[in-house]
This record gives sequence, C-alpha cells and structure tokens, in this order.
Amino acid sequence: MIRRIAKAPIPFYLVLLLIIASGLGLVVFLKYYQGQSVYNYQFSLPQYNSSSTDFQLGSWPALADRNFFLRVKKDFIDNNANFIEADLSAMKLSVYKNGSSVLQVDIKTKGREGSWWETPAGLYKIEGKEKNHYSSFGQVYMPWSMPFQGNFFIHGWPYYEGGAPVSSSYSGGCIRLSTEDAEKVFKEAVTGMPVLVYKEEFKGDEFRLRVSPFAVQASSYMISDLNSNFILAERNSTSVVPIASITKLVTALVAVEYVSMEKEITVTEKMIVPTSKPRLKPDDTISLYNLLPPLLMESSNEAAEAIAGFLGRDRFVALMNQKARAIGMNTAYFTDPSGKGAGNIASAEDLFAMAKYLYHNRRFILDSTAGKVGHGAYGAVLYADLKNFNAFEGDERFVGGKVGQTEEAGKTMIAILNLSFGGEKRPIVVILLNTPDYNLEGGQLVDWAEKNYIPVK
Repeated sequence: MIRRIAKAPIPFYLVLLLIIASGLGLVVFLKYYQGQSVYNYQFSLPQYNSSSTDFQLGSWPALADRNFFLRVKKDFIDNNANFIEADLSAMKLSVYKNGSSVLQVDIKTKGREGSWWETPAGLYKIEGKEKNHYSSFGQVYMPWSMPFQGNFFIHGWPYYEGGAPVSSSYSGGCIRLSTEDAEKVFKEAVTGMPVLVYKEEFKGDEFRLRVSPFAVQASSYMISDLNSNFILAERNSTSVVPIASITKLVTALVAVEYVSMEKEITVTEKMIVPTSKPRLKPDDTISLYNLLPPLLMESSNEAAEAIAGFLGRDRFVALMNQKARAIGMNTAYFTDPSGKGAGNIASAEDLFAMAKYLYHNRRFILDSTAGKVGHGAYGAVLYADLKNFNAFEGDERFVGGKVGQTEEAGKTMIAILNLSFGGEKRPIVVILLNTPDYNLEGGQLVDWAEKNYIPVK
C-alpha cells in the first residue's frame, strides 16, 4: 500500500496578511504562494522473500528481478500513485499520474555499467527541480534537471557554455533525455515523486564443477563462483563473526550512493584516529574521490571516519545497516565505518552476497581496491604514493577485494579473482575469516581450486 501526503501551499488570505505585515510585497507572495507542492510517500510494498525487511528508498537489488519489479509497479498502479518509471533495460522513461501512464519518452544515455556512475535498480524520489542546472564539476548546463539520488539526475541534453552540445559518448551517469522530452517530464514531475528504476540483473548460468577435498585453518571460509553460485568449498559459512576492515567495502558503497564524488569534506579532530598510514590533518579539505583510494587500498580508518562524519556518523552507520539488508547481507551488522570495533559482524554467506552486488553493480569499487581506477574523470589522485595492502595485489587475476585485522576478528580477507577452468575464466570469490595468514591460505585455496576443479560437460 502507498500513502502520499501533500504539503499544501499556505492559504491565500494568510499570504496577504504576511505581505501587509512584513512589507516585503511580491517577494513573499512568490516564495509562499507559488511554491511547489511536495509529496511524501509512505510505502508498504510486497515482500521479495521471507527475509525481506522494510522497503527503503535507495538502491534495491530485488528490483532487478523483473517479476518482483512488475509486482511493485502493479502495487503503485493499483494505489493510483503518481510516479516515474525508468526502465534502463528497455531505455524508456514513463510518467504515471493516478496510476495511469500519461507520458513515455526514450532514454538517450545512462551510466556505463561498471563505472562510477552506474545507476542500479531501486526506488528513489525526485529531490528537487531546476530548469537549467549548472554542473561545476562537468562545467556543463543540464536543462530541466531533476536530481533523484545523490549524483544522479534526470535531465535534457547537456551543453557547454556557448551552446555546444555534449557528445553522446559522454555520460556522467544521469538519465539523459532529449531536451524536449525532459521539459515534458519536468512539467509532470513533482518534488517527492517516487522514481522506480528497473535494470535487468545479470543472467545466471549453468556452469558446474566437481570437487576434491581441501581444508584450511580459517575458522570460517567460502570459495564460490559469482555467476553460477556454485560453492567450491566452505566451512561454517553461516557463522556470524567480526570481519574487521572488510567493513570498509560497505562504507564505500554507502558513500558513493549518498555523497557526490567531488564533494569536499573538511577533516576535524574527531576524524584523526589510529590507522595503518596516517595522512589526514585537521582542517584539510579533501574530496570523497580522493578519500576512497586510502580507504580501500591502505585501509585508512581516518578516511572512513571522515566520510562517515560528512553525513553524520550515526546516520551513516544506520545507512550501512540498511544497505546490508537491501543487498542480502541478512545477518550482518555494523557499529562503525572502519571495522575496528568487534560489533562489525557478518557471515561468509553475507560477504558472498556483498561480493555479488559489488561485482555486478558497483565494479568501480572493486577497481579501487585493486588500484585500477582511471583518473580521467576526476583528475589526478591526491596521494601519489599510495600502497595497496590487499591480498593478491599485483596478481593479474585479481578483480578486487579487501583485507582486515583486529584482535577480535583475527585476519580476514575477501578477494574476487578471474580463475581459469578448462579454458573458461570464471569470477571466483574467496572469503577467509579468522585465518592465521590470509596471503598463504588465500593462495593455497586458489591454487587448489584451479588444480582440482574441471567443468562438467
């Protein structure tokens, strides 16, 4: 069920009284009487599976399942809702009023898959409206702009100062329409209107393997194929234990979905905490883009606190827990953004769900952990002397991952590698929790998998 609450404009007679009392004349009239209506929607949507929690605004991988997406869309229509549907698979955007489609237009470009700007399936909302937004980052004008989540906008064809249009091959990740169509959508859209984004998830395949026995000393581990979900080996994969700095992958996920990459963050004394390689100083001003490499490569606790502090630490940690539930980390829980506390816990199965989401929806975060991010979009990286502490760093098979270590968690590791089986490369995730040596045992587990598994024809 969907309930919407409209914040009505101030009655005209009150506006006149304000005008007379204040002497501000037409300025007050325009601000109060001609202000836009804003809608707040409360959602009670169908469950996706037995472990589903409350439906949250933001990225929602369940909506990549077409059957579930259609159920949610039907629920909107049955409740006569006003909403926008953006189908990134069919490249169509539709506006619905009172449950009926009143406008459908073509999506011209979207964020490239695997880039910083990929827009995942989810439930968002129109956060504002601006007839001609100027992007200081891209130095372009974006006509009929409607932000709907952090860095993401619906807008018309962007152009440079002077009028030259932006190339069709360039996209900052927004949903780009023709300028004529964007104006039509702009006129129908209302601030607060839900934006239902659908993008078909990857298609699973039937690749299977056969096994010979192997064992490691880690108290909990898993090695599995991210495309077929085939588990090569596991031990205590449902045990919920501290995961140390693997936590920072969830920190990065929340950061890139709620904070603009070019947003400047001012460092405070509270953010200066013990860390592997101190870099930050009070009153430094650093963009999120330049905080992610030390966060993910050097496991900087300072960077984690700076990123979380920008939104408010308590709110940020709450968003981490919401994100974990949304992507299927059903038993995970987080108490801080760095993973240094013993309360940051998850199972190997939780981390497998996170790895699938990163691999199929947020590949650029994995690229950051492997030091493979290109710097053309946001300029040169601030720290030229970064070290990469992650396991398999420098291995050409390494897609991305994270290591961690605390007294409570022991040594922890998650790594995704492209391994070869019978000449076919497969994305394999290796998870080790409370291991005596993640470099040694991770390498042994990978070598064993490649030597002992062959495709079943």
